[in-house]
Amino acid sequence: MKFGGTLAVLLSAWFMAQFDFFVVNVAAPSIERDLNAGPAALEVIVGGYAFTYAAGMITGGRLGDRYGYRRLFIWGVVAFTIASVLCGIAVNPVQLVAARLLQGLTGAAMVPQVLATISAGYPPHERARALGWYGATGGLGSIAGQVLGGLLLDADVLGLGWRIIFLINLPVGLVVVPLAAWLLPRVETPRRSRLDLPGAAGLAAALALVLVPLGLGNSLGWPAWTWVCMAVSVPLFALTWRWQRVLGRRGGQPILDLALLKVHSYQAGVGSIVAFMAYFASFMFTLTLLLQGGLGLTALQAGLAFAPMGVLFSVTSLLGTRLVRRYGLVVPMVGGTVVALGLGLLAVSMGLGLPWIMVSLMLVGSGNGLVLPQLIGAALVEVEPHQAGIGSGILSTSQQFAGAGGVAVIGAVFFAAAEGGHHLQAMRWSAAIDLGLILVVIGSVAYNRRRATRQVRTELSRTVATP
Repeated sequence: MKFGGTLAVLLSAWFMAQFDFFVVNVAAPSIERDLNAGPAALEVIVGGYAFTYAAGMITGGRLGDRYGYRRLFIWGVVAFTIASVLCGIAVNPVQLVAARLLQGLTGAAMVPQVLATISAGYPPHERARALGWYGATGGLGSIAGQVLGGLLLDADVLGLGWRIIFLINLPVGLVVVPLAAWLLPRVETPRRSRLDLPGAAGLAAALALVLVPLGLGNSLGWPAWTWVCMAVSVPLFALTWRWQRVLGRRGGQPILDLALLKVHSYQAGVGSIVAFMAYFASFMFTLTLLLQGGLGLTALQAGLAFAPMGVLFSVTSLLGTRLVRRYGLVVPMVGGTVVALGLGLLAVSMGLGLPWIMVSLMLVGSGNGLVLPQLIGAALVEVEPHQAGIGSGILSTSQQFAGAGGVAVIGAVFFAAAEGGHHLQAMRWSAAIDLGLILVVIGSVAYNRRRATRQVRTELSRTVATP
């Protein structure tokens, strides 16, 4: 599979999904005024996409393994485009909530096929480069949601107001679908005789019982139902896990590939990404609260403040793949150290004004680009081509789950410390927690590096000993 147009088609869908994840935060005030949406409706409009997106990822990955990544990608883009249009033409909060939930589900069908196609379609020497572009696109999509979203709303394109942030996906989808049908390869995958519907339903329900309370708990003051839901999720997940093992012993095809979960590099990669995404999502969330609530910036100004960090993230993502080929896993370790320096500088320079904060953000963005794409590549390196869909689905679900958990837990710490207008002190606390998570990432990568070195030495000693 070649670079150029094929990779651009794949990454355009990933960009759309990331863009729509973040852009609604900027548009929330406009939606509130135009549709008379209350606080609860706004929470679901903003967070509902994340709930269904995360809950459907593993099923979307398994469907790709069964029916083919190309087919699922094309139909996923079609459905995502239709859901975006439904968001853009909604006339009341109920319609917009329903369309956002549908948009998340369609994104869950579309996005796992991007990583799966890269993993199964590119040879190892090109896969790292493609994953570097994947990481850069994810960073650009996240930042564009803040910056481009603010610019679109400020320009009031065609007088559409907030609706333009959804309707802009229509021309993108109309271009991507025929190009995908033309350019994407038909990656061979083993056909599954049946889909594990009980496992899919149980896993989605268990994830929803955790993600919904985590997403809404802060704003609602953590009512009793949030804790009940999270408690119920534990036995439900245990029952689903037991069903997966029983179905596997019977020779069926469980929604979770338990053999994949035994791959050490995959386990370590998922763990590292969970720690990183818990830091990254919470950092973006609390930094937005600091810039707008503590420093009094507008939504557009706050979005522009993120731009240098996003640009540097994208640049170092692309450079990182070349550096890893030459220096190995020491590169993400250096990147994590740069992130740690940026967080430390942010904590100590909080009272020195916006210029020092911007310097801290540039360090953080530079380090992030050296870390995240390499973690994704390391997690998928030993995944077999026929497992690429489910492997990508689990990876994407872990990212979303960790992000929601990080926002909920660290966000709660921020809100508690910010009472009375102490936003600077609150950001110091959240930056300290984020620093701890980054140290976990560095330690995990260092462990994997030592393990990889031992494996190479073992293989060399066997080769020398062989007559």
